[in-house]
Order: sequence, then C-alpha cells, then structure tokens
Amino acid sequence: MARKVDPAHTSQMRARIASEAGRLFAAHGYERTSVSEIAGALGTSSGSIFYYFKDKAALFRAVFEKDIPAAENLIAKYVDSSDPLEAVLDLVEALGKDASDPSASGMLVELLRHVGEDPELLEIVDHTASVLRSGIASLISRGIADGSIDASLDAEETASWLQAIVDAAYLNARPGYSPRLELRRTVLGYLSPKSHH
Repeated sequence: MARKVDPAHTSQMRARIASEAGRLFAAHGYERTSVSEIAGALGTSSGSIFYYFKDKAALFRAVFEKDIPAAENLIAKYVDSSDPLEAVLDLVEALGKDASDPSASGMLVELLRHVGEDPELLEIVDHTASVLRSGIASLISRGIADGSIDASLDAEETASWLQAIVDAAYLNARPGYSPRLELRRTVLGYLSPKSHH
C-alpha cells in the first residue's frame, strides 16, 4: 500500500529543513555547506532532505521563498494605516530589524553571489521585492496626497530607494548593533516635505 502524504507534515518538514539550511548557509556559505551537514544538524539523512528538495539549489531557494508571504503579511499590516508616513517608517524599521543579526548579512552576501546564476531564485527575490515596493509606493502616494510626504517625490522610485537603504543596512551591519534609529532618521529626512525659504 502506498504511503499517504500528509501536506501539513510535508510543509512543516520543508520549513524546518529550510530554516536549518539557512542558518548553516549564512554561517559557512553556500559552497562550504553540504547537504549531509544540514541533514546531520537535523538528525536525519541526506536522502530524507532530497525527499523534500530536488537539489541543494532548491533548498537554498526555499530559504528565500518564505520571504514572499512574510512580505505580503507585512504590507497587509500597514496598507490601511491612517498615517501613511508613520506606516512607511514602521515598515522600513520592520524590514531592517534583523540587520543586527550576523547571519542576516551573511545570507544577503550568499544571495547576491547566487542570484545571477539561478533564474528561479531571481524570480523569488524579484517577487518579494515587488510586493514590498508596490506596498510602500502605495503608502507614499497616500502620504503625498495628504501632505505628510514630499510631493516632488515619485512614489515608485522612492519605494525602490527605500529598499536600497534597507539593503545597505544589512550589507553594512555590525553584529549586535541595530541601525533602527539611523534608518528611521534617514527615511524621515528623505520623505519629509521640504520647506522652501
């Protein structure tokens, strides 16, 4: 008799494996982390990892696949805010909150190293970025309309720029140091309506 596949168990196991893989990829790099090391850390076999992921590249992609629903949930949390400027500041702060975690910058470096070689990975990263960009742009447009955000800004371009600032916070991160205040101050200065003298 064929074994019944339990979708909830499968998705839990995939998440557990991806989480451990992410930790090891961030600490040691993609190339220097073997599937057997990931399996060992989870107390299972490489074969069981390959039951859930077709190869190591698919496992690496899975680390970033969870960013899509996370981005959607984050945008959903702020999209209807009555104060669009404050919502953008909170959103950027939320996006930058893991910059003090040393594994986060390690993972970003690994991502930058591999995204050019893996079209599927690029698609995942682009999808996450576009969810965030359109959500932030929509808040910026609302802020421009209510006068709390500089009307000379282009909402889409500004949203992309804010994402670049968050990425820079990760690339320049110092372990244990949160750039929260710097991020907030930079974004506030950039978005605030300029007073003309």
